[in-house]
Amino acid sequence: MKKLVVFYSLEGNTRRIAETIAKAVEADLLELKPQTEIPSQGFMKYVWGGRAAMMKTQPELCPIACDIQSYDVIFIGTPVWAWTYAPPLNTLFSTQSFSNKKVALFCCHGGGKGKIFDKMKTALKDSQVLGEIDFKEPLKNNTEANIEKAKNWAENCCKLLSTACH
Repeated sequence: MKKLVVFYSLEGNTRRIAETIAKAVEADLLELKPQTEIPSQGFMKYVWGGRAAMMKTQPELCPIACDIQSYDVIFIGTPVWAWTYAPPLNTLFSTQSFSNKKVALFCCHGGGKGKIFDKMKTALKDSQVLGEIDFKEPLKNNTEANIEKAKNWAENCCKLLSTACH
């Protein structure tokens, strides 16, 4: 089974979880990078980021260096912005097909995930969702516990898949 972890991270929380998942299940790692990034410091990041998320903008991404279609299982991660996923995922979902793909969804947030997983499932309506999990500021709160939580969850998603195949 070929596995990929694709994610966007502004402040490093989602990156840390994505790296943990990739290592735990021996997956390739793909970070979505916008051509123009919003500032990661100060109050304006909330204004710019929240507005972009609510408007469902699709920022131009740096070239994706792998063939997403060649993967059997795709873990997709994002920070929560304005109770939804970050704009780079809008671009990903509109430019890549996830039809008949097995996906697992994760997010990082500062206090609430809102209905992010429902929104992601709507965007990925032709996919099979293996699982979903959220993390509250994993770089600041119980980092080691969150790392272990991510590792166990990712391994369980893959176990579910291999059990279903036998």
